[in-house]
This record gives sequence, C-alpha cells and structure tokens, in this order.
Amino acid sequence: MNKKILIVDDQAAVRELVSVTLEIGPYEIMMAENGEQALAMARNVMPDLILLDVQMPGSSLDGVGVCRALKSDPNTQQIHIIMLTAKGQDWDRQIGFEAGANGYFVKPFSPLELMEEVSKVLDN
Repeated sequence: MNKKILIVDDQAAVRELVSVTLEIGPYEIMMAENGEQALAMARNVMPDLILLDVQMPGSSLDGVGVCRALKSDPNTQQIHIIMLTAKGQDWDRQIGFEAGANGYFVKPFSPLELMEEVSKVLDN
C-alpha cells in the first residue's frame, strides 16, 4: 500500500515541484494550498507525511499553526511533519520544532535531499 504524502504550500509552482520530485516513489500525493485546507485534509485523509510550508499569506492559519493543531490532537499527532520554508534562521527552526515538526527543509532545497529524507521517514 502506498504511503500518503500531503504537500502544503500557497505557491502552485512549489507544490508541483515537490510533487514531481516525489512521484517517482511509491507515494500517493495530495496537495493543499492553505492552512485551513491542510488541516481539514490531514484530519480526513490521515497522511503518513506532511510537507508543510511555514508562510502562507492569505491564510488565517500558517504552517506553524497547522503543525501545532495536528500535534496537539491525539488523532493526528503521529503524522510526520517536515516544514518547508524560506525562513532558515536558527530561531525559525526552533519555532518549527517547538510546534512539533519532525524535520525542517529550507528553500531552495535539493530535490535529492528531500527525496532521501522522505524515504528515510516513510521506510521506517
């Protein structure tokens, strides 16, 4: 059975790039463009992994908020979350990890490194 990955980013080009990067793997790829959509899909579909953008302008819920909500809910706290963000300062990473993120990738990131991280997470 294919593992489910939810890609969350407000930019369609980024969602597409990540999707194309991962579609060579045995994954079922889903996408959301804002925090509210991401939260609803995560609760409904229960993905194995969420690749979550931190900044989503126009959304009342950013990636950190989505991460906190999922990690504080016993029904979704086991979902593995990797933050994808342009914010690469140590402080930003700390906020992501404090919210419950399992990993942190700074844009632009290497597609190969992302693939390796995703397979490491999902093959365990």
